[in-house]
Amino acid sequence: MAKASTQRKGRTAAATTAGRGGLRAAAQTTAGGGDATPGMSAAELDRVIHERLRLGIVSALAGNASLTFNELKEILKTTDGNLSVHARKLEDAGYIACEKSFDGRTPKTEFRLTDDGRRALTRYLDHMESIIRAARER
Repeated sequence: MAKASTQRKGRTAAATTAGRGGLRAAAQTTAGGGDATPGMSAAELDRVIHERLRLGIVSALAGNASLTFNELKEILKTTDGNLSVHARKLEDAGYIACEKSFDGRTPKTEFRLTDDGRRALTRYLDHMESIIRAARER
């Protein structure tokens, strides 16, 4: 078992080393058709959106005018605390807006994607598409 684990780690390290040039080239290619964008690299992906749950939040909101806290929690299959922390990070970045109200005595939290959030998601997706395209061309 330890030997298999060591072999996997060796292949991963070798694949990573071999793929670095491809990722760098991929990240320098824009989604618009191959123009190099100086200074762009995979390391420059929007770290606010790149985290799995935050990407899920902005993606879900991109397809809906707004979603409640409970709807997002159900879609993303996460906990209250986890959703709260990640939604706050997106809100602090200006990518989502949060509106709190009451439905009778029940609190209601509703989220929507802001214009800045939609632009950030589009930039992120374009960047990822260029990385994927370059990786497939190798």
